[in-house]
Amino acid sequence: MKFAHVLKPATPTSEPGDWGPIPHLAVIRDLEALILEEFMDDAPRDLQDLIEQGPEALRRVKAIVDNATANRVAGTPMSELGSASAVLRPPVILAIGLNYAAHSAELALRADTKPTVFSLWPNSLTGHEAVTRWPAKLSTSIDYEAELGVIIGRPASNVSVARALDHVFGYTVVNDITARDIQFSEAQWSRCKSFDGFTPTGPVVVTADQIPDPQDLWLTTNLDGKIMQDASTGDMVRTVAEVISYLSQSTTLMPGTLISTGSPGGAGYSRDPQVFLGDHSTVTVTIDRIGQLTTYCRMV
Repeated sequence: MKFAHVLKPATPTSEPGDWGPIPHLAVIRDLEALILEEFMDDAPRDLQDLIEQGPEALRRVKAIVDNATANRVAGTPMSELGSASAVLRPPVILAIGLNYAAHSAELALRADTKPTVFSLWPNSLTGHEAVTRWPAKLSTSIDYEAELGVIIGRPASNVSVARALDHVFGYTVVNDITARDIQFSEAQWSRCKSFDGFTPTGPVVVTADQIPDPQDLWLTTNLDGKIMQDASTGDMVRTVAEVISYLSQSTTLMPGTLISTGSPGGAGYSRDPQVFLGDHSTVTVTIDRIGQLTTYCRMV
């Protein structure tokens, strides 16, 4: 299944793009959204709620969606809805740096024998087709990073690589936007990647049963009509399973945890001349079998 947090028009007479403030959990079926609260009296309020309720809740949702499909119940056209972040209340957002050899090489950073791990702040989350704004006085070196996002489905503590994927609820698209000048001027990487709106996710979370091999996905980044990144998750230095296993040795990964698994080569910082996101840039990250995530940029 594909889950999303959709936004309804603010009022019946709203202009396009004028969305209400409350995200609604929906199952996406083709070009329609089945908004769960319209089909369930006790619908999960968001994806985090659904994940915490456990496998039985997921089976119940699936049965309701299957019944609606069998009875040809129409959903709401996606063209009439907006998108919030694919995850809203993750217990933590963990990011893995330098997980593609080409990316670590182009940034002239050493890919250590152990993964580079840092956290992203929740204010950075935003949705598909949202506008991300940042002050020019803080940075004009804003870069894109296409990444596969992994959502943990059940607690993972000291798990083996062989069993790590059993703990995955699903996968999503992440754009790990980064202020490069700040990144290389500070000893940690959280602030440079956690401006408001710097972690777009979505538009959907695809459940793990639909992605049997997370190392067999293709990522691309399109910036203003030009392909900037084009690579396979098979190029990861450490697989998704290895990342989960490594993280789980020191801390329990709680349900709903979002892991951003690293970006391939092609970053704007390493190009000659350099290419950065600017005022009115449009950047779209695509991962096949998951979806396209578009961000509109404004430098203020």
